[in-house]
Amino acid sequence: MDNISTTIKTLVKKHGKKRESLLPVLQGIIKQENFLSEYAMVLVATELDISAAEVYGTASFYSFMNHKKGGKYIIRICKTITCSMKGKIQVLQAIEDMLKIKVGDTTPDGLFTLLETNCLGWCHKAPAMLINDEVYTSLTPERVREILSEYLTKNK
Repeated sequence: MDNISTTIKTLVKKHGKKRESLLPVLQGIIKQENFLSEYAMVLVATELDISAAEVYGTASFYSFMNHKKGGKYIIRICKTITCSMKGKIQVLQAIEDMLKIKVGDTTPDGLFTLLETNCLGWCHKAPAMLINDEVYTSLTPERVREILSEYLTKNK
């Protein structure tokens, strides 16, 4: 049995084989694997005895459920109007310039993936970004360069 099969069986045992277990199982896979492969979604469908289309439909509804392997650090930039009005475009440009990637890309070393996402819930401290589970707010291009430099330093 491969790692993903073991992971899914463990998650199903923990959350149960009910339809309402789907979301916690998918979240558990993402926490461990950092993305949801088609293979994993088919295995989940089999384990929960639901259609693969239902699993994919649920997974594709949520923007935080990546369907392709990303970097070690997933950077999500809020794309709401509030963040845009408060400097998101300049922050995004600073990230793209520093990492030499565009939205949707992963750095060649596999360290960072840059994505835009809907509201992160930090409009009062916009612009905001999330790196994996860490929230960063009140961003400026300078602050973003500092944050990314810290990640780069700890990964040398």
